[in-house]
Amino acid sequence: MSVKIRLKRMGAKKRPYYRVVVMDSRKPRDGRTIDEVGVYHPIEAEARQFMVKEEKVREWLKVGARPTPTVKRLLNRKSITIS
Repeated sequence: MSVKIRLKRMGAKKRPYYRVVVMDSRKPRDGRTIDEVGVYHPIEAEARQFMVKEEKVREWLKVGARPTPTVKRLLNRKSITIS
């Protein structure tokens, strides 16, 4: 099973927000998740756009979860290194 850290879309039409979740890569975008590790609100002010539980992310990265390119960019913005 390939585990990914990716975005799950929530919110209303043209007012999206996303949950940063850990899930099986074969599941649909809005399918069942294994764990929720943060939120991303692209419409909010810059300081409140991205909130993440850093310890949970680091634990999932240690056990082999791979972030998608978008999540990787967001994690780099928060200075969470991906080895």
